[in-house]
Amino acid sequence: MNLTFLGAARTVTGSKHLLEADGRRVLFDAGLFQGLKELRLRNWQPLPFDATGLDSIVLTHAHLDHCGFLPRLVSQGFRSRVFCTPGTADLARLILEDAAHIQEEDAERANRKGYTKHHPALPLFTEQDAARALSLLQPVGYDRPVPVAPGVAAEFVNAGHLLGSSFVRVRLERLGRTILFGGDLGRYGRPVLPDPAPPGEADILLCESTYGDRTHEPDDHSARLAAIVNDTIARGGRVVIPAFAVGRVEEVLYWIDRLENEKRIPEVPVYLDSPMAVAALVEYRKRLDELDPELSVPDADEAQRSRVRAERRVCGFCTARLEVITSIAESRAVQESDHPAVIISSSGMATGGRVLHHLRRLLPDAKNTVLFAGYQAPGTRGRAMENGAKYTRIHGEEVPIRARIEQLDSMSAHADSSEIMQWLRQFPRPPGLTCLVHGESGPMDALKARIERELGWTVKTPEPMERVDIL
Repeated sequence: MNLTFLGAARTVTGSKHLLEADGRRVLFDAGLFQGLKELRLRNWQPLPFDATGLDSIVLTHAHLDHCGFLPRLVSQGFRSRVFCTPGTADLARLILEDAAHIQEEDAERANRKGYTKHHPALPLFTEQDAARALSLLQPVGYDRPVPVAPGVAAEFVNAGHLLGSSFVRVRLERLGRTILFGGDLGRYGRPVLPDPAPPGEADILLCESTYGDRTHEPDDHSARLAAIVNDTIARGGRVVIPAFAVGRVEEVLYWIDRLENEKRIPEVPVYLDSPMAVAALVEYRKRLDELDPELSVPDADEAQRSRVRAERRVCGFCTARLEVITSIAESRAVQESDHPAVIISSSGMATGGRVLHHLRRLLPDAKNTVLFAGYQAPGTRGRAMENGAKYTRIHGEEVPIRARIEQLDSMSAHADSSEIMQWLRQFPRPPGLTCLVHGESGPMDALKARIERELGWTVKTPEPMERVDIL
């Protein structure tokens, strides 16, 4: 029995882990590499197995770096089932359809404008590939073991990272071994999403390490967000928040609504300029029973919580001043306005999407603020701006960066080092082997050292494409 670490090994993106046992092959996650060009090129490289030989694929959640390679595998002949939670299936539909559209659009533009070394430039996958991939999704509820290959059973357990997110407990029946594929681990005590469930037992553990070398800012009930908004509005500026359309927008809206209700920020227009984010909000509203049961209503009795849940079933975490942008013309009108406002738009790392149009307009003016509310991968425009870049290239134009650049780790959906340790300490016995994945080398090595020091566990940090015998 062995595991091959095809992605998210010594890097954050491209999550893909191949389990081979008793002649069976199951792939856990099928994610795209993102960020640095050298990573993105890996999406085009052949994998060391035949896609037609996979018994199944199991997804931990719907983010692109965990499900975005599915259409590519379908284009290579994969036709078996893809197991995931119902929430993951709903969100994956939004994400994969959008990703395929962008792939085809980018290839068409490169061919039309001639800025490609390939003749012709081809998309990594097509909309047809995405549709076929989506037809293979097999939704399974939480805490219900299901066979994903002969002798291999998987159970989804809520990870608190995203609607439908999970860690996957895998039981190898003949060998009597349990593997826990950690996926991305959520956080404790945050609004909208529930806390990660306790992990249970495992012989082998795969655990993320994105923030393995740091702790997030302490929960200040969004005092820093309030200060950033207040300072910017007082300058007559606008706050633009590049937010991940699936996952971050919900918490951003939650806190803006709460700050307005508590009169801690002025009442200004709040624009949501992301069609995918709007669609994702609909999916969140459908599954309120999977979200934070308290809905972060402090000191409320059950009657109050029921009332809030009913209200939010209608408004979906939204401030009363939310204006949803539904057309390109409306988006352009917002871009051209100078009225103080908060603008939430995707993509979250400023690598594409409508947020680029807002950034091109707002970055040159010092009265404005760009607020990043999530992890910025190496090689992305967001990471460069966080690191103090003075210019950025948008749509072929060099744009000076004079606006204030702020970062708010407290809204991250990834557990930090201490939260990961809190989760690990709930294991009833140490796993025989813990493999750290989904992290850059620095954070990963720091977390490895901490786990070894504080828990005394055996920890490995697999290299890309490394095969590890786990029997």
